Amino acid sequence: MTSLLLALLCLGLDLNQRIHTQAGTLPKPTLWAEPGPVVPLRSPVTLLCKGASEAKSYVFEKQEPGILKRTGQWIYKNDSTIFIPDMLTRHAGRYHCYYHSLSGRSENSDTLELVVTGSYSKPSLSALPSPVVTSGGNVTLLCQSQTLRDTFLLSKEGAADSPLHLQSKFGGQQYQAEFSMGPVTSAHGGTYRCYSSLSTSPYLLSQPSEPLELLVSGGSEDRPQPPMESGSQKGLTWYHYVLIGVSGALVLLLLLLFLFLRSQRESKHRRSATTEVWTFRNSPFLP
Repeated sequence: MTSLLLALLCLGLDLNQRIHTQAGTLPKPTLWAEPGPVVPLRSPVTLLCKGASEAKSYVFEKQEPGILKRTGQWIYKNDSTIFIPDMLTRHAGRYHCYYHSLSGRSENSDTLELVVTGSYSKPSLSALPSPVVTSGGNVTLLCQSQTLRDTFLLSKEGAADSPLHLQSKFGGQQYQAEFSMGPVTSAHGGTYRCYSSLSTSPYLLSQPSEPLELLVSGGSEDRPQPPMESGSQKGLTWYHYVLIGVSGALVLLLLLLFLFLRSQRESKHRRSATTEVWTFRNSPFLP
């Protein structure tokens, strides 16, 4: 009876695992681009997909309007890459990846937007009221273009995330978008660039604006903190102070003792000299 129950339990667990596997419940992989998802025209970029340790093969897919295009399948133990040596407009778009293991197929990764820059003239980027911001304050990064652009994108140097998107507004004889930030912390500091694009080709961007360095000051994290001391360090410091004090007192006592002995010696020499002079003057051998 016990053996029958164990067999039914194992069968149920195996069936449950198969149901979950078919539903694609294996952990989804992570997809990212190096050096980043914003790539200058004709520059190299690498797409990397990393899943669970049991992954046996990887699949990259590019999502195009109404089309799901498989870009390739690679068999590796732990991860897989696609190297694009020469970024072209046809490479830009939305990508995801997944992997296969002995248990089945994983979920899709989060979507990665790969964009190419250099298709249009560069916009301008400025900070209002100033690129130097006090921690806790607010700042607006203003991206502008004199030519028709319906979308502006803002990227931060070194960030792995896709750029921020805003629809443009026409004002002051030019198209612009305002990227507001606040309350500002030290994490907002860094180098920013903005791009423009058209909604008909959302992954084809303009040349980057001139870089804007955003400086955050005045926060508690910007002020140097005094070094923290553990209890043992504090005890050790106190011991050093006591040792220095005792050593100083000992040196002072030795110095006083030396001066005292020197004074006693000089006094003894004076008395001895006086006695010799008196004896010499009262000698019977003097005429």
